[in-house]
Amino acid sequence: MQKHLELLCDYRRYCWNKGLETWQTMYEAHTLNPEDNPSPNERRVRNELVANKEDWQYKLSARCLQLAITDLANAWKNFFDKAQKDWGKPGFKSKKSPKQGFKTDRAKIVNGKLRLDKPRGISQNTWYDLSTFESLKMTEVKVISIFKENNSYYAALPYEQKPIVRYKTHQKTAVDVNVGHFNYTEGKLNVLPTKLQKLYKRIKHYQRMLARKREDNGKLAVKSNKYLEVRTKLQRDYRKAAAIQNDILQKFTTKLINNYDEIVIEDLAVKEMMMTHIASKGMQRSLFSKFRQILTYKCNWYGKKLILADKAYPSTQRCARCGYIKKGAEKITLQGNKKYATKHSEYICYKCGYSNDRDDNAVLNLLELAK
Repeated sequence: MQKHLELLCDYRRYCWNKGLETWQTMYEAHTLNPEDNPSPNERRVRNELVANKEDWQYKLSARCLQLAITDLANAWKNFFDKAQKDWGKPGFKSKKSPKQGFKTDRAKIVNGKLRLDKPRGISQNTWYDLSTFESLKMTEVKVISIFKENNSYYAALPYEQKPIVRYKTHQKTAVDVNVGHFNYTEGKLNVLPTKLQKLYKRIKHYQRMLARKREDNGKLAVKSNKYLEVRTKLQRDYRKAAAIQNDILQKFTTKLINNYDEIVIEDLAVKEMMMTHIASKGMQRSLFSKFRQILTYKCNWYGKKLILADKAYPSTQRCARCGYIKKGAEKITLQGNKKYATKHSEYICYKCGYSNDRDDNAVLNLLELAK
C-alpha cells in the first residue's frame, strides 16, 4: 500500500507540472494569435492532458489528474486576485521537496476508519483501512488530502461545522505587528518565544552540517546514511517550529475574536518591507501574512469587523494625543532619530511633549480608525 501511495504522490506532481507546462504553452499561443488559440482554462488544459495520456497513466487514479488541474486553476485565480497580493505565481513541483502528496474524492468512512479508493490490480490483503488517533467527527468526506513528510503519511479530512455564536462585547482593539512581537491594547504577544529561538538555532546548525557535507562530497552526499539522518532531524525541527507558530497565532486570534467586536490591523506590504536577508528572515518568522489570513476568516465566521489601516497611514510617526505627524528629519527610523538622539523604541512628540513607547503609540493611532 505504501508503494502505491508513493506512486500517487509522484503522479500528482507529474500532473501538476504537465498541466502548468500546457497552461503556459496555451497562454503563449493565445498571446501571439488570440483568434485561433483560445485562452487556457481548467477545462481546456484537462481535456488536453486526458487526450494525450500515456499507457502507464491508465493504471493510476484518473481523479488524481483532474483534482491536480483543479488546484492549478485555483492557483492561477488566486494569483490574479488583487485581494490576495501575497499569493505567488504557480511554479513547478520538485521531487526533492520534503513534502509530497495527492488528493482524492473517493474516500469513505467505514466503521470509524478511513478507506481510500483501491486501485485496480491491487490485492485486498495489501490494501487496508486507516485508523485515526482521534474519533472522526464526520460520516462522509468529500476531497481529502494525503501527504507524505519525513517518510510518514498524513491525511487531512475537511468537514463542515456550524460556527459557535459569539455574543457582542462592544469592545474594540488594534494590533501593531512587529518583528518578534505583536502589540495590542491589552499588552504584548511574543511570537518568537525562547523555545522557538532554540529550534531555529538547531535548524541553522543542521543546515550548516548538510551544506558542509554537500560541499565535501558533492552529489554523493545525499546518498549517505548520515546525510539522511541529519536531513530527517532538520525536517522534524521545521515541523515543530511550524506547529508552535500556528498554535500561537490560533490562540491569539481566537482571543481577539472572543473579546472584541472591532479589530484594526495594518495593511502591510510585506514583500516590499523585506529589504535585507536579516530583516526578511525576521518578518517571515513573525508570520505577518498568516496572522492576517487567520484573523480574516475568523472575523468572517463569527461576524466580527476587521478594519485595515491604509498602507500610507502614519501609525508610527503620528502623535496619539495631538495628531502631529513627524516628517523629514523628525521621523523615527530603525536606528531611532539621530537629530534628537531618541531610541527606536520610544516616541516623543516635538509639538506637545507627549512621550510613550513607539509600539503602544502606534496601537493608539490604529485604534482611532475604529471610532
